[in-house]
Amino acid sequence: MGIQNLSAPPRAQSAPADNPSRTRRHGGGITHDNTRHTTRFVVIGNHLVQHKELSLLAIGLSCHLQSLPAGAGADIKSLAARFPEGPTRIAAALRELEAHGYLRRERHRTQTGRIVTRTVSCNQPHASRREPADTGCPPAKRTPPPPRRTGPKALPAVPRPSSTAPALLQTALDLLADLRRRDARLLLSATDTAHLVPGVAAWLERGVAPSAVRHALTTGLPDEPLRRPAALLAHRLTDRLPPPPPFRTQSAVVPPPRHPLQNCEGCDRGFRAPETESHCRDCRAAVASLP
Repeated sequence: MGIQNLSAPPRAQSAPADNPSRTRRHGGGITHDNTRHTTRFVVIGNHLVQHKELSLLAIGLSCHLQSLPAGAGADIKSLAARFPEGPTRIAAALRELEAHGYLRRERHRTQTGRIVTRTVSCNQPHASRREPADTGCPPAKRTPPPPRRTGPKALPAVPRPSSTAPALLQTALDLLADLRRRDARLLLSATDTAHLVPGVAAWLERGVAPSAVRHALTTGLPDEPLRRPAALLAHRLTDRLPPPPPFRTQSAVVPPPRHPLQNCEGCDRGFRAPETESHCRDCRAAVASLP
């Protein structure tokens, strides 16, 4: 009878149910060969790299964003130029990070009036929402916040033309409907178009060519998606409105006198001339050439 090995387990140990990444094969699994970093490194929390709901692309993209220096390009266009996944998959990964609090996109207006988007990468999501420590004091009474508006914010006002001629308004309407051919993000609803038509008509009324209006509305747009293109166009119509053309008086032009029609006494041909003339031009020239 052999001697039983008391140190050996009675049967193979299975991986815990709550840790599916652990291998079931005895002696397998990952090991680490780590070297301590002293320069050029970033600290990433396990709550991100082991997140159970984020995709692998979103996790890797968040790690890349946290490693970037302040001011580096983090928009979809810059990331698509850096990685092979393409703008569609990168945009989906950014939405994942934004939904789980690892990313914020804030819109700011520069001094020149241009709207830019700043991407904020958060290494600890919702860190600013921690519960206050218990001090034993009764909670202070807080004034309930005013109810928030559930509907969309009203569009900014636009300039109004002095004339409401149907041809002028139709030209403005056609110009706005054609903007989506220049940039697909400028697809406007019927309500937004009706709001913007007077602003475009005010530009046309001031002598601005339709091509110049189109250039002012579509040049220098931000690279990221436009959440409210109508609001951006309304701001540009107001902020960049050119002055009215200079007032010019029409100079009074005196038309030439219209002489009565009469018959020439020399050739009986009809001609127009002052009543003091009795002969046509040819007869007068013939008389003048006589010696």
